[in-house]
Amino acid sequence: MPQSRQLPPYKQALTVGEVARRCGVPVSTLHFYERQGLITAARSSGNQRRYRRDVVRRVAVIKTAQRVGIPLDAIGDALATLPEGRAPTAADWARLSAQWRAELDARITRLTQLRDALDGCIGCGCLSLAACPLRNPDDVLGADGPGPRRFESGVPQAQSPASAHCRSWHSHGKETSSARMML
Repeated sequence: MPQSRQLPPYKQALTVGEVARRCGVPVSTLHFYERQGLITAARSSGNQRRYRRDVVRRVAVIKTAQRVGIPLDAIGDALATLPEGRAPTAADWARLSAQWRAELDARITRLTQLRDALDGCIGCGCLSLAACPLRNPDDVLGADGPGPRRFESGVPQAQSPASAHCRSWHSHGKETSSARMML
């Protein structure tokens, strides 16, 4: 009778529970990542998920990228550039993080501008103050009337020169980064 040979532990597939423990995430997170196409699992003869060992490193990449604010679709696009069946290397991470650096730098700049402009906002909701640098620079909407001109549903935008100027300004990309962030 032939004896079945056991693979050494470092070559064996991992169960969903083992991956969850190693990665410090709930099992439901792994299921979600799998549904999103970020990781893959094989099925055992008993229809249980079995993950290759490289999934542990892929989950680490996903969690790190998420922590710095990279959207899951961008993470998925980046992971799709990696070879299947091997753990991401330091060189892979350097390449992926370089791709995300410009996006993060731009986001940091926008957030810094928003933070600095927030000091001038008193949070009243009128959005037509002459000093509102966040939603109505130079009070161009004030000529359209009082109140939250952009956010009132059912209130048509007036066709005043001020509202036309504001729409033109936004459509030509001349708005401030903080205003663009709030659109």
